[in-house]
Amino acid sequence: MHKKLIVYSYFLFSIFCFANSQNLVIEVKGAQTHKAILYSLKGENNEKIDSIFSGNNNYFTYTFKKNLFHTGFYRAVFNQNIHIDFIYDGENIYISTNSDDILDSLHVINSLSNQLYYSFTKLNRSFKTKTDLLQLLLAKYPKDDNYYEKTKAELHHVQENYLNFINVISQKIPGSFIARYIKSYQLPIVNAALPPNQQLEFLKSHSLDNVNFKDGELIFSDLFTVKTIEYLTYYRNPQMPKGILENEFKSAIDTILNKAKVNYKVYKQIVEYLIDGFRKFGFENDLKYIIDNYVIKDDLCLDNKTEKSIQLMINQDKILHIDAIVPDISMQDPSGKIVNLDKIESKKILIIFYASWCPHCMALIPKLKEYLSTLHNHGLKVLAISLDTKRSDWINFINRNNLKWINISDLNGWDSKTALDYYIYATPTMFLIDSNKKIIAKPKNIGDLKNFL
Repeated sequence: MHKKLIVYSYFLFSIFCFANSQNLVIEVKGAQTHKAILYSLKGENNEKIDSIFSGNNNYFTYTFKKNLFHTGFYRAVFNQNIHIDFIYDGENIYISTNSDDILDSLHVINSLSNQLYYSFTKLNRSFKTKTDLLQLLLAKYPKDDNYYEKTKAELHHVQENYLNFINVISQKIPGSFIARYIKSYQLPIVNAALPPNQQLEFLKSHSLDNVNFKDGELIFSDLFTVKTIEYLTYYRNPQMPKGILENEFKSAIDTILNKAKVNYKVYKQIVEYLIDGFRKFGFENDLKYIIDNYVIKDDLCLDNKTEKSIQLMINQDKILHIDAIVPDISMQDPSGKIVNLDKIESKKILIIFYASWCPHCMALIPKLKEYLSTLHNHGLKVLAISLDTKRSDWINFINRNNLKWINISDLNGWDSKTALDYYIYATPTMFLIDSNKKIIAKPKNIGDLKNFL
């Protein structure tokens, strides 16, 4: 036992004693792999940095050389279901956990920043759960009931404890990355005495008050993307028609982006995040609003992927407009037979671009199939074009969904000639054409298709 302790102590000493570097040790008890991938986090994007290896002892170690790594969040990914996020800020890090229950068994042994981070994430979840429940109780109980005052006092106690962590405990290292992150990330405190509509107005007006948009270093975290989506939820109403909801979102967009303009890096990150989100969910009016009023007006230099998506969207809108004749399509079906769009005879053809890995496609296609099966005398055929790159993924998706459509693909993904001809920038994308191959509708969802048909 004494010998093991000496070996263990030497192991830790050898890890943490280098003068010109900072070191990471992650102990994953019961790990089924000896390799992990290290990523740098930046909003919603992950950049692969390096690989981390362990021997047969479940200790994954890595050395951060001074001046080569920026301060911010990093992620160690052990497999598809197991990853650990941590803050690198020049301090040695030692985290221990169990592969069966990563978060609940996680213990930060070294690095005050990471101790504060994991304490904060736990507190944040607890705070939201408790305050939501207590506010619900206050809304239900009569104000003259004794239990009302007890509940009100408990809510006040929960809020005070939360603010004490934000303003006192988390500021043990004033000006540090974690101190600034927590200050900006904190949830807003809402007066429970306000009626629900006034609480919502308060959140719209004040929920971003604590976010430091000037702090460009915080782009190396999830702060600005989380706060952006959090703020948009205050304007979201599932009961609203899409057009009205898009107008509501424009108010949120203006508030967020005008605040973010104080720092170019923060501004750029939020613009790219909003563009990607509205593009994925088919809110084209909001997408165009951002492009016209922010990207073009402020001459923003976006990343290549976002710039390309925007240009494809503009070209698709300009060239493949209603009444335009679509380009011909020539691709193989699963049996290897060449299918040409020009040779498909039908009163109407629904062209749909999709991919088996696209979550929105997975949700749309079964519903689309069910809806189309109810149609009669519409003379409509479906040409389903997969942007997959693996034949097995494509065929499995067809079989799993029992798609009896005209299924074709060249397995070139986004680089497919047809995808380029149709300026595809998102999946799913649909075009409804007539017998002359002229576009008669560009439905964004089943609702749009139903309305047209």
